[in-house]
Amino acid sequence: MSPEATLLIVNAAFLGFAYLLAYPLLRVRDPWRLAFYDLFVTGAALLVAGLLYAGSGTRFSLILFDVGWFPFALLTLMLMEIWPMQAYMRRHDIPWPGRDRSDDPD
Repeated sequence: MSPEATLLIVNAAFLGFAYLLAYPLLRVRDPWRLAFYDLFVTGAALLVAGLLYAGSGTRFSLILFDVGWFPFALLTLMLMEIWPMQAYMRRHDIPWPGRDRSDDPD
């Protein structure tokens, strides 16, 4: 398995755990609390990526250029999290920070 696929699977596993198990069980209903818990999920995913690839010199392809393990893991995790975060916030009626629920046009 390629190093890129390995980190994408690690990221998917952490995001699946967070959005399908941990956040619903913790009843996260506030955007700031969601961001706080997400720091731990991101840190854990980066820790695993670092344990796998730190010091190995492995380069990861971002199509246009190659990067080390840290930027690849962080960028792909952030991009992969967009959809689950939006879906979770919409499902649990969590407003974006700085917006009140009354600001919605619905």
